[in-house]
Formats: sequence, C-alpha cells, structure tokens
Amino acid sequence: MNQSPVTVVGAGVVGLSIALALQARGLPVRVIDRDGPAAGASAGNAGAFAFTEILPLASPRMIRQAPKWLLDPLGPLSVPPRYAGRIAPWMWRFWKASWPAQVRASTVAQTALMKLSQAALDPHLELSGLAHMLRHDGQLQVYESEAEFRASLPGWQAREEAGIAFTHLKGDEIAAYQPGLAPGFTHATFTPEWQSISDPRDYVLAMAERFRAGGGEITITRAERLVAGGIETSDGFMSGRVVLAAGAHSHHLARTAGAKIPLETERGYNTTLPAGAFDLKRQITFGGHGFVISKVGDGLRVGGAVELGGLNLPPNFARADAMLKKAKRFLPELDTSGGTQWMGFRPSLPDSLPAIGALPSRPDVFCAFGHGHLGLTQSAGTAAIIADLMTGQDPGIDLTPFSPARF
Repeated sequence: MNQSPVTVVGAGVVGLSIALALQARGLPVRVIDRDGPAAGASAGNAGAFAFTEILPLASPRMIRQAPKWLLDPLGPLSVPPRYAGRIAPWMWRFWKASWPAQVRASTVAQTALMKLSQAALDPHLELSGLAHMLRHDGQLQVYESEAEFRASLPGWQAREEAGIAFTHLKGDEIAAYQPGLAPGFTHATFTPEWQSISDPRDYVLAMAERFRAGGGEITITRAERLVAGGIETSDGFMSGRVVLAAGAHSHHLARTAGAKIPLETERGYNTTLPAGAFDLKRQITFGGHGFVISKVGDGLRVGGAVELGGLNLPPNFARADAMLKKAKRFLPELDTSGGTQWMGFRPSLPDSLPAIGALPSRPDVFCAFGHGHLGLTQSAGTAAIIADLMTGQDPGIDLTPFSPARF
C-alpha cells in the first residue's frame, strides 16, 4: 500500500530542516510554501546559532524596560498605535509569562531545547552537506556602563548554571575581541559557543536543493485549511500527515482545526552592508539598544529590535535607519553606504517557547512554529523532535512546556 507523503507547510529554515530529517528516516515528504524556499524570515535573519540564549524574552527585567522603550517609536520595542488594540490580549499573556515562576520554568525548557538543538546541529549539517557554512567566531555582548553590566549578571548566573561558557571583559580587554568599538563601552561578555552560518538565505536554498536531490518535491501553493485526512491548498487536497512550519502564518492554519494559538508577529528590520564596511571579528550584540551586527556572506548585517505590528501594516524602514545610525556611532569606522534594507516576520509566542507537537484535536497534524528570534538556532533540534514523534521514537526531551495545547 502506498503511503501518503507528509506535507510540510513552510519552506523556511525550520520546515526544510524537518523535511530533510523526515526524508532521512525514510518517510515520503513534500514541502509546500506560498512563495518558495527562503522567502521569509529565514532569508534576512542575523545568521546566528544562539545556543546561549536560554532566557525568555518575557521577564521582569523586560517589563521594567518596556515602558521606556515604548516611548521611543524607533527604539528596541515598538507597537504601532493602530495595532495596539489588536496586540493587547497577547501582551496580557506576555505579562503573565514574565512572572518569576513562569520565567524559571521557561528557562528550564528553553535550556533543554537549546542543548538538544546544539547536539543536533552537526549531524544535520553533515546530512545536508553544509558543514562548510558554519562559523565559530563567538559573540560579544557589550555594555555602556557598570550599572548596565551589573544588571546583566543574574542572566549570566543562569547561563553558568546551565553549563554555558563565557568570559567577562572590562576596559582595554574588549579591543582584543573587537577593535574599533567606541570607548563608551565599559564592559563586555564573550560567549565562545555562539556559532553562525555564513549566509542564512544561501543555507536554506542549499537545504532545498539537497531535499530535491533526495527525491523531495517543493511546490509553491497556498495552504488554505486543515481538513479530515490532510490539508486543502490552492492546488487542491493533499492527503496524509501535516507539519505546520509556516512561521508567522502557522496559527491561521491551526485555527482551521479549532486550535487557538496566540502567535504574534515580531517585525524585524535590518540593513545589509556590502563587503569592506568594517572588519567585524564576530557578532556584536548591543543589548541595551536591541540590535546586533553580524557577518553575512562578505558583508555585514545591522538589525534586530521588535515591532509588534502584525502581518499587514506597511514596513517602517525608519527603524532600520535608526539602528544603522547607532551602529555608526558605536563603530566610528563603519561605512554605512550601499546598504540594502529588509523587514521580516518573526513568529512569537508570549512565553518565548515554540509550539512543538501534535494538535490536540488532530494527532495527524504537528506544530513546529513560534520560535521568535531563535528559528535558525532551534531548527535542527525541532527537526529531530518532529522526526522522532512521526516515527514513534522518544525525542529525549519533555515536550510539555512546548505543547500547542498549553494556551
């Protein structure tokens, strides 16, 4: 008897990682996407495997900072006024997720997923033939004052307890890790286990080619609704099990099966500068300003921040301009000319944990979305979990905190 292919909805980094993992387990797989591979957030991210980022975005510290940030329309956190009413229920859940007990629980869960994802990365890269794209430069988190550095120490204590390596730096020590920083940065922390991919778009496109070479099919079509026995698309009905990995669009499909998952869209902005803009040694994170500078291909990418504005509002590229101006101030020798701006949708759940596992009402539909800033980071781990679940194996991690039914 012929087995219907598993339909993976989404040809971004998470969807294609899952497709390759299922293909490696011997399952027939097809991938569908409204625009094709690497068309969304997977193309424009900072390219980091940020395995040290175990702390949820929802936290007491974030709640304390949020009012100040929200007063600046071009700052690290923004909610467009016309979207404020729409986002209010999600913000209420975000606030509840910032309570200390929930933060502790989310940190434990995030740490477990990070460890699994880090362990899964090298086998995934070998499977896809892309190990040569991995960089091992680490990351530098910089601080502008003693007070800002001190405020970060509880987070580093949590990382130390999770076995994450780091080195605190001060004053002249910083220049050994990154020359050319403005003298206003008094402290920094270096995390050596932070890795990156040479170009996130090229990485996803290469996975797509590997999947096709293994006999997989990628179809550009619109997933419309989940129905009994499969999924309805703009090209007709596709039977078989389904994996929802469509990023910021995933919850709309889940809703067609009766699941109300509070996914929101963090709109991220960046500017990619051409080769020669600056001699960047490793990714720099300006945590107090909510953005990073990373190496992408031969150029640099300046981006980050959070704009909770949904899928339909027009982009506000003044946010990208603001980050670029700050980057020039922080790296005086940075050449900011010739850049290309971009805006993308990060799928975010209020407790900072993705939804991974079967829908309560549909054991044949598996969720793999809501990774926020960490889609690339957790892609290999999520793929391994979904492949285990769909082949009846133990994923080796407690999936209760990631259950799609937790809301």
